[in-house]
Amino acid sequence: MSTIAPSPNPPAEPAPGAKKFLHALRGGLQKVPPIWLMRQAGRYLPEYREVRASCDGFLDLCFTPDKACEVTLQPIRRYGFDAAILFSDILVVPWALGQGVRFVEGEGPKLDALACDADLASLADPTKAGEALAAVCETVSKLSAALPKETALIGFAGAPWTVATYMIEGGSSRDFVKAKHWALARPESFGRLIDLIVEATVSYLSAQIAAGAEAIQLFDSWAGALDAGSFERWVTAPNRAIAERLRAHHPTIPIIGFPRAAGMNLYGFIEGAGVDAVSLDQMAPLPLIRHTVQPKLPVQGNLDPVALLTGGAALDAAIDAIMENLSGGPFVFNLGHGIMKETPPEHVTRLVERVRAL
Repeated sequence: MSTIAPSPNPPAEPAPGAKKFLHALRGGLQKVPPIWLMRQAGRYLPEYREVRASCDGFLDLCFTPDKACEVTLQPIRRYGFDAAILFSDILVVPWALGQGVRFVEGEGPKLDALACDADLASLADPTKAGEALAAVCETVSKLSAALPKETALIGFAGAPWTVATYMIEGGSSRDFVKAKHWALARPESFGRLIDLIVEATVSYLSAQIAAGAEAIQLFDSWAGALDAGSFERWVTAPNRAIAERLRAHHPTIPIIGFPRAAGMNLYGFIEGAGVDAVSLDQMAPLPLIRHTVQPKLPVQGNLDPVALLTGGAALDAAIDAIMENLSGGPFVFNLGHGIMKETPPEHVTRLVERVRAL
């Protein structure tokens, strides 16, 4: 587990000048929990769509610091979230490793898929990933200077298993057959790919921290595709490797793990991944989380994005249930996954107002 142990008697409110989000990640309690949302900068906002239309593709937006900084700031201006998350994408790490990555309108990401051991030898030096992604780190630096003093800045990367699935499948997948087959049939070879991604991720996140990131989130979006034994080997252990190496050089930077759809594997992850907080998807049952997870680590989550899309009484009831169950411990209000592009912006306004009123 984390080496940043929560205080046995955490203060009820942050110290003057402290950031609510960071206070929660360090085990602190507060009457009104901090709130931010995954994909809070995105296509549901008209101001985002305007900036996106001015770019020559999605990666152009990610690699243009002024524009990436602007879209990161848009939801902060509109909603006053307690944290901003760098606008980028988890697939910039395969790009930094020299793999062909492109985003096709209406289809999503497409990669030049890895097919055999020889393909691993063609990848670039993973220790140089931070240098290759200097434009993204420039965005972090600009954000660090531009954000309100009370707003924390989150850096992020994809966790190794999830990034590996894209590199092998060549894009999104429903069943991950190619990635799972490689891991099962040639585990030593697959382990070398995971090690390359760990190395590149540590380089990249270290550069983000040096540029001003105050917390890190590791997104293991496809963790739920693995059985228990594979989960420990390809999710928990690589997350731990990244956390340990980052903490050796940046001991005060909190790390959030997000093993989406982990199910019962969540408990092994909490004990073994070395993260300081865990982000929960909407499938996690609230009373169980309150009694078994929150006493060990601060939790983040876990509103269903469809409830936010729906709005009205359904949204209010979902917010109230989360607050009733989790607001008594160290907690950050968030979604169980990212905001859906069809979500009306006024529903986000209602969410923020209700969390802060309760």
